[in-house]
Amino acid sequence: MPDRTFLDWPFFDDSHRDLAERLTAWATANLAEEHEADEYAASRALVKKLGQGGWLKHCVPSPFGGVQGRLGVRSLCLIRETLAWHSGLADFAFAMQGLGSGPISLFGSERQRAAYLPAVARGEKVAAFALSEQEAGSDVAALATTATSDGDDYVLNGSKTWISNAGLADFYVVFARTGEAPGAKGLSAFIVDADTEGLAVSEALRVIAPHPLGTLTFSDCRVPQSALVGTPDQGFKIAMATLDVFRSTVGAAALGMARRALDEALQRVRQRRVFGKALSEFQMTQDKLADMAMEIDASALLVYRAAWRKDTGAERVTREAAMAKAYATEAAWRVIDHAVQLFGGLGVTTGIVVERLYRDIRPLRIYEGTTEIQKLVIAGQLLKGRE
Repeated sequence: MPDRTFLDWPFFDDSHRDLAERLTAWATANLAEEHEADEYAASRALVKKLGQGGWLKHCVPSPFGGVQGRLGVRSLCLIRETLAWHSGLADFAFAMQGLGSGPISLFGSERQRAAYLPAVARGEKVAAFALSEQEAGSDVAALATTATSDGDDYVLNGSKTWISNAGLADFYVVFARTGEAPGAKGLSAFIVDADTEGLAVSEALRVIAPHPLGTLTFSDCRVPQSALVGTPDQGFKIAMATLDVFRSTVGAAALGMARRALDEALQRVRQRRVFGKALSEFQMTQDKLADMAMEIDASALLVYRAAWRKDTGAERVTREAAMAKAYATEAAWRVIDHAVQLFGGLGVTTGIVVERLYRDIRPLRIYEGTTEIQKLVIAGQLLKGRE
């Protein structure tokens, strides 16, 4: 990422600047260009490589192999932005280690944290976050998967879909209905190891930006009471608090992709000659470049404001994180689209960086809450604040 001036902003201290510089050097040396490989094997290899590099330590708190006493959102954002500039799949592998283990970091018991988090930080256990269902994506309160208390166990029945790392993960944090109250108040979270009897990966899903994704089914899947994260009926709170930490990082990943698109476009317009002069000399080209740069800086300000607020003690950053996620992902889509246009026919050719970015950015506008849902969250927070 040639433009590093944003690291001088007051959101960051020297530790963040050092992190960004070290990771950029590591990623340049260790992350090859994307290719259409087996995403399952590639993702597991990337988790291992990220663990060996020490970067996954930022996904867990320090008592359990991490770097800081609690999750540092600015560090998570800087890492995702940098990885996404180099490799969408590497960003995905890192992000899921954080999101998948996030409920344990935030709400798990000491025994649960000790059992899972050090292995996550070392890249030895792959994590997954199992929330979405066929009829319950944006509407979390509509979850239908059940967990019924039975003696010393809970018995899970139902299915989850669009689950990242399905079939790859060593454990899943699964959200299910325990029924203490209707809607969101009757949900709980459980740690389910991948080899638990009654858990199966029933379908692998192929999407435009390859990464491990699939459907899980639970058929009388029995887990001990000790697998419960937090308390019964706390599942919705756990899910939302986890997303409150990691939603800003989705915007950071989009920001990294947008920066890469601008870098590629700048190189292209300087080299490509049209009607006897460089494409960069045309005013219409400069108009696009200016729009791209403004969108990137606006995204960065929103992303790192949200991260800074969370790191400096804000209990919840629901509005700020929603703004960061919504704006940065939509802006990155526009920036990348401009880059493809500036490349012309080459921009839609398989194997060209901006073509890959064009596919990579699309899912970010959907997962962890669509742009439309983020706008509802923002408006709800505004209206709540005016009451």
